[in-house]
Amino acid sequence: MNQERQIAVIDLKAFYSFVECLDRGLDPFKTSLVVADISRSPNTIVLSVSPYLKAKGVPSRCRVKELPKSYKYIYATPRMARYIEMSSKVVSIILSLVAYEDIHVYSIDEAFIDMTSYLPYYKKTPVEFVEMLIQKIQDETGLTATGGIGDNFFLAKVALDNFAKHEKNGIAVLRQNEIKERMWPITPLTKIWGIGPRLEVRLNRLGIYTLGDLATSDKEFVVSKFGIMGEQMYNHANGIDEADVHEVYIPKEHSLNIGQVLPRDYNATETKTIIREMIDDLSFRMREEGKLTNVVSLFIGYSVEGGFARQMSLLTSTDNAEELFKACLEIYNKHMDESRFVRRVGIGFGKLENDDYRQLNLFEDGTKQIKIQDMQKAIDKLHKKYGKNSILRASALMDGSTAIERHNQIGGHRK
Repeated sequence: MNQERQIAVIDLKAFYSFVECLDRGLDPFKTSLVVADISRSPNTIVLSVSPYLKAKGVPSRCRVKELPKSYKYIYATPRMARYIEMSSKVVSIILSLVAYEDIHVYSIDEAFIDMTSYLPYYKKTPVEFVEMLIQKIQDETGLTATGGIGDNFFLAKVALDNFAKHEKNGIAVLRQNEIKERMWPITPLTKIWGIGPRLEVRLNRLGIYTLGDLATSDKEFVVSKFGIMGEQMYNHANGIDEADVHEVYIPKEHSLNIGQVLPRDYNATETKTIIREMIDDLSFRMREEGKLTNVVSLFIGYSVEGGFARQMSLLTSTDNAEELFKACLEIYNKHMDESRFVRRVGIGFGKLENDDYRQLNLFEDGTKQIKIQDMQKAIDKLHKKYGKNSILRASALMDGSTAIERHNQIGGHRK
């Protein structure tokens, strides 16, 4: 993307907690509200804190037990369906000003916009255009937004994350010719989009503590240490980002994954029930997409340190939940330490292919295989029409089952 582009990124301030305050008729800037499901445990992750608490230094990402004890909190249980509804309204507002092709929705509370062709139409400067959009969002939803503006995605995001909060209007601009003075000194590196704590440690070990250090390093050396990611980091540090909002990314290899953190420690037998339920749900998703898989992966995280992640290739591609469960169970029985308790489970289906045709297993009765396929299709239809809890395995009534609760959630949280 060339430097003549005008890219903006819009972020909804403390989105989840802001929505909860508005729905309760409370002022988000004067209310001690925390979005977290405290019915789970003190270890529950806080999803959002109100702007009032954030201004007081209360972290927006911590565990409930880690919240400062000096405040009387209002706890709001996450309502993902409500947040999606509000996010959709914001996207609709953006679409009232720009075309779909010029928006990239990055997350539920963030979106990139290519403003380039709209500035002459609206007779606005980049800042004036973003101000107009933010005001429209506030007028129509009550939500407060901030913005970053740059010559490309990366500069706009750095402007948002590092400078917007210091501007009166909540909008910051970062241009290519300003990176040495404004962007290069930023520290720690975790303040930069795409650099997490682990990556920062690796960079620090190489004597790289700022983007300036990275930008002035030998490119070949950085690439030799980090591969393609190293080249991208080096380019970003020099203000270069070739990403284009108009390009639709199509992954070369598609996979499906599902995971959950269990509400308590599960023994080896109970965990098998959880694996079966998750296989059922992921198989349903796969059949909805008209896919088959021939690679199954299983991740198990113990409650106290350790775990394992393994995968297995199947002889033939399938969407049969029973066959996939058998494969997962084989991995589980081989690697599970039955003296340990489990707290996290993840399952993945890889090397997906279209269900244009399928090869029946020559070692099993063909008529039986077709009957199983027909039964799965009938159950899928009922699930689509009446919900996933309309037909359940009997195991869903057991104390250790999480199926019914999960089916009433979006993204691991209540609807």
